Amino acid sequence: MRVALRQTLYLWLSLLVLSGLSFLILQLAPVRGWLWQHTGEEVFLAQVKGLSDLLGDRLRPSVDLAPAAVGEYAEVNPFGVNTFLEQEADPAKRVLAVQMAATAGYHWLRQEFPWEDIEIHGKGDFEDRRHEPYRSAWDKYDQIVDAAEANGMELIVRLSNPPGWTRAQGEGENNVDTFAPPDNVQDFADFVSAVVSRYQGRIRYYQIWNEPNIYPEWGSKPIDPEAYVALLKAGAEAARAADPDAVIIAGALASTINLQPADPPPGNSLNDMLFLQRMYDAGAAPYFDIMAMQGYGLYSGPTDDRMHPRVINFSRHKFIRDLMVKNGDAHKPIWIAEMNWNAAPDDVEPRYGRVSLEQQARYLPLAYQRVMDEWPWIGVANTWYLKRATDLWEQNRQPEAYFRLLSPDFTPQPVYESMREFTAGVEK
Repeated sequence: MRVALRQTLYLWLSLLVLSGLSFLILQLAPVRGWLWQHTGEEVFLAQVKGLSDLLGDRLRPSVDLAPAAVGEYAEVNPFGVNTFLEQEADPAKRVLAVQMAATAGYHWLRQEFPWEDIEIHGKGDFEDRRHEPYRSAWDKYDQIVDAAEANGMELIVRLSNPPGWTRAQGEGENNVDTFAPPDNVQDFADFVSAVVSRYQGRIRYYQIWNEPNIYPEWGSKPIDPEAYVALLKAGAEAARAADPDAVIIAGALASTINLQPADPPPGNSLNDMLFLQRMYDAGAAPYFDIMAMQGYGLYSGPTDDRMHPRVINFSRHKFIRDLMVKNGDAHKPIWIAEMNWNAAPDDVEPRYGRVSLEQQARYLPLAYQRVMDEWPWIGVANTWYLKRATDLWEQNRQPEAYFRLLSPDFTPQPVYESMREFTAGVEK
C-alpha cells in the first residue's frame, strides 16, 4: 500500500515538475515567437490556448488545397481597397480619394455601383431627379471610372442594392429589406446589362451581389442559396452577353457559423461552407470565374493558422478552397472582398474584435505578405476600407468606422502609412 502510494506521489510530482518546465519553456522568446507565427496571438495565455487548438487540428481531416491547380485570375496584383466614392458629394474629393489609394500602392478599387443609385425611379429610367437640377444618374459613375483610369487603377464593380420599385413590398417595415433581392431576377439582369454595356472595354470585373448568406444583404427573406444561384446566373449571362470579356465574381460570402437561415432578421444567416456547397449543388459553377469571401482577422492576428470549422479567423478561406477543389473548381481563385482588423477605441463595442492602431498598422501588411507567400489560390485581397464621406459612424460610436485607412477629412491613419511603406517594397 505504501509502495503504491509512494509511486502515485512520485508520478504527480513528476507531472508537476514537467508542467512547470513546460510552462517555463513556453515563455522563452523563441517559443513565444513560434506561437505567434502559428496562433496569431500575442498574449501568453492566449498562445497556450492556441497551441492546444493546433494540436486538436491534427485530429480533424486535412483540407485539399491543390495549390498548383489555380489558373487565370490568381497571378494578379494583390492590392485592392474598398471605396465609397459614390457617397462623396464633391467630385474633387472622389478624385482625391482615388489618388490617395494609388499613393498607398493599391491597384484595385472595389466599388459598389448601387442599383438604387443608378436606375432610381423606375425600370429603364437612368435620370436622377432626387435633387435639382436633374442629371444623368451615370455622371457620378462615369467620373469614378475616369478617375480610376487616370491613376492606372482597375475597378472591381459590385452590383447589388436594388431600388424599392423592384419589390412589391418596397423597402419593407423598418427598412429591413433595403438590400433584399428583386422580385424579378430579369430586372436585375437588365440592370447588369446596362452597366456592363456602358463600360465595355473599361471595366472587366463584376461581383454579382454581396454576402447573400446573411442579413441584411438578403433582407428579411430566408437565406436561399438556390435563389441566389438563379440571381447569379441571370446576372452572369447578362454581363457576358453585353461584354464577352467580362469576368464574373460570385457574391462574397460572409464567414459565419450560424445555421438559422429562416430566423427573423437580423438572425437569418447560413454558414458559408453550407451555403457554397448548396450553390454547387444548384449548378452555380458555370456562372462565376472567381469565388469571393470575406477575410477578417477578428479576434486573432494574420499569422493564425488554426483550422476549426466553428472558428472564424484569417485562415478560414482554406475551408472554402477545399470545397472548391472537391467540386471541380480547383482552377478558380478566391478573391478576398474585405480584409482588415478593427481598431475600435475602448468606449466602442468590440463587435469585430479590437486591436490597437499600432497592431492594425502591423497586421495588415503581414496579412498581404502571407497571401503572397503561402496562398497561390488567392488573387486580389481588398482592404476594408479607404474612407467614408462623413463621420456619422464615429458620431454613433459604431465599430465599423475603425477599419478605415483615412478619416473622413482625409487624415491618414497609421495603417495607411504602413501599407504605403509596405507596397513600395513589393515588386508588382
